[in-house]
Amino acid sequence: MVPREHRARQVLSIGHSYCVALNRRLVNEMARIGSPDWMVTAVAPSFFYGDLSPIRTDIRAIDLCRLQTVRAFLTRHIHVFFYSRELGQILRGPWDVVHCWEEPYIFAGGQVAWWTPRATPLIFWTGQNIAKLYPPPFSLIESYSVDRCAGWMARGQTGLDVLLSRNYRRKPHRAVPLGVDTERFYPDPTVRETTLARLGWAEFGGPPVVGYLGRFVEEKGLEVLIRALDELPSDWRALFVGGGPLEKGLRQWSARYPDRVRVLTNIPHDQVPEYLNAMDVLCAPSQTRPNWREVFGRMLIEAFACGVPVVGSDSGEIPYVVKDAGIIVGERDQAGWVQALGKLVENPSYRREMSARGLERARSTYAWPAVARQHLDFLDEVLQSKTATQ
Repeated sequence: MVPREHRARQVLSIGHSYCVALNRRLVNEMARIGSPDWMVTAVAPSFFYGDLSPIRTDIRAIDLCRLQTVRAFLTRHIHVFFYSRELGQILRGPWDVVHCWEEPYIFAGGQVAWWTPRATPLIFWTGQNIAKLYPPPFSLIESYSVDRCAGWMARGQTGLDVLLSRNYRRKPHRAVPLGVDTERFYPDPTVRETTLARLGWAEFGGPPVVGYLGRFVEEKGLEVLIRALDELPSDWRALFVGGGPLEKGLRQWSARYPDRVRVLTNIPHDQVPEYLNAMDVLCAPSQTRPNWREVFGRMLIEAFACGVPVVGSDSGEIPYVVKDAGIIVGERDQAGWVQALGKLVENPSYRREMSARGLERARSTYAWPAVARQHLDFLDEVLQSKTATQ
């Protein structure tokens, strides 16, 4: 028998995001950089309704981790979706630590907390960054999950600030951001040319493309962006990629600029790099609401990795993600949005400067290997603390 001190630690990582192969880059990098000391198994729903389109987990993708799929139900509704009992059976395995990429207050997070054996440390990776008083049963689920867990990770500084003011402060914690797959998201002039041609913008040297990527909802600030474009004196083209209830209004507005605006929906995540490469600027004009502010902004780091300059609002985590690698504008500073867009649209050298800054930030801070190492370091810290107290 192999002595325990030389046995690879067994990590089980659970998350509905793993239904997208690109999102499994986290667990694959944990498996790659952790070998031979860590063995990683990921659990994903076999089917999930995503933000933009339904997703059937691709089990044919080449994974470095072991991948298991289980059934999930009510996946249109993130707060109440839940896993089948298959997950409970998996959780009874000989895991050294369980890593949960589900919120501790939703049904699925509560299931993981309930089914994880008491002797197995449980770590949550949460995106909460606004103080909320959840109604029952969510408040009860959260209280149980926090009591049960051995530690937690927030996506960024705003998450730490909020959760440390609550009962989460009793448990070990760390800020660990989302990551980006720099092998899929990178500057590609050939892809840019092909995508522009597909959009009907094949002419060489046309006006810069101002882009938006995400949900078409009020809190994402689409109204701020289209007003800024209306007021922008210089020539521009605009590309909106996403979907949501504001699509009809967005298309009505775009009819005023038939040759300058494209609105695309139902774009699979693995095609997102193509459309990011077609953009010269990415905008994230998110607007804070009483019960929402930007948790992280994955589109920001994906744009960085593709060499696309970024303009973001000061909602939630955006300023911490962007720092000096982009432009931050006040959420409701309409004149500021016009000025920021004008500076980037009219100045190619400034776009190149911001592109270089974003690329460096993506590769040094947000590339999945760097993020995976932070996850493993925290898991190791929790396990060592557990051993020291035994």
